[in-house]
Amino acid sequence: MNKYEVLGVVGEGAYGVVLKCRNKDTAEIVAIKKFKESEDDEVLKKTTLREVKILRMLRHNNIVCLKEAFKRQNKLFLVFEFADKNLLEVLEEQPSGLEPETVRNYIYQLVLAIHWCHSNNVIHRDIKPENLLINLKTKTLKLCDFGFARVISKPNEELTDYVATRWYGTCLGMKVYGLRNG
Repeated sequence: MNKYEVLGVVGEGAYGVVLKCRNKDTAEIVAIKKFKESEDDEVLKKTTLREVKILRMLRHNNIVCLKEAFKRQNKLFLVFEFADKNLLEVLEEQPSGLEPETVRNYIYQLVLAIHWCHSNNVIHRDIKPENLLINLKTKTLKLCDFGFARVISKPNEELTDYVATRWYGTCLGMKVYGLRNG
């Protein structure tokens, strides 16, 4: 963490905290996911290593870029490109919904990200507004949080049937409706 200056907290969860940081050498703004005592938690360690592996194979403009991963004092750190907000935050600021052109743009980018995942035999399994990052300046959407994602290694491979966040177990059409109508 020596090469990063912490600018603030972006969010917190059961796993740890996401920090907004500046690279001291390049001045680049990044998001760093800092895990709680990750060395002692085998499930968290396995999930994180799987996420790192998947993100390293999924380089795409609409998938969040993992810049580096490292461990310090028994804690895992993942360094990502920074995005201004997630889609839920954007929607909360627009209670009457987004403009139709903005909805089309975001859905198109989401479909591109999902297509890229599927082309690489990866299923995300937790697509929800909080896992869709938005760069407000460029209007670019980035799919993030691949903790539940899996690589399908053989045809007809069976996976657990329910892993997504309970409140977002809807079809894509409902997500589009929600984007447009708030």
